[in-house]
Amino acid sequence: MATSKYAHVERERRWLLAAVPDLPEHARRLDIVDRYVSGTRLRLREVTEAGLVTRKLGQKVRLGQGAGEVAHTSIYLDQAEWDRLATLPAAEVRKARTLVSHVEGMVAVDVFGGHLAGLVLAEVDAGEGQPWDLPASYGILGEVTGDEAFTGGALALAR
Repeated sequence: MATSKYAHVERERRWLLAAVPDLPEHARRLDIVDRYVSGTRLRLREVTEAGLVTRKLGQKVRLGQGAGEVAHTSIYLDQAEWDRLATLPAAEVRKARTLVSHVEGMVAVDVFGGHLAGLVLAEVDAGEGQPWDLPASYGILGEVTGDEAFTGGALALAR
């Protein structure tokens, strides 16, 4: 599928971690609620950072065979739009995300709650560049980039 002029390319890699790694005190921390709208490729995302709430509607379209390269489009929503769209049937994921800066780029460490409590994933997004290896100090159990079970929509449906 061709990318839209409004989408940006994400080249991601994801890893399953043994536990929450040591994270720097100064790192950005976000609380995220993702709602994967049933029967669509759409995601409603609510992000809370330092008391500020941002809401958006997103769509990720795969550019190849796997989940490692996608075209991602987002639309920011006001409260009324969010309230209306949040009534759609959806599967939900809750996670606390910590963003850690490295020389190569940013690492997102996600600690899941709810039905996924205990799951810890890390991901890097190289944009249009080449994704890099996660440092071993993160306590990697294995790379899950190509594992469909670790995509957002699949995690939302997992029980």
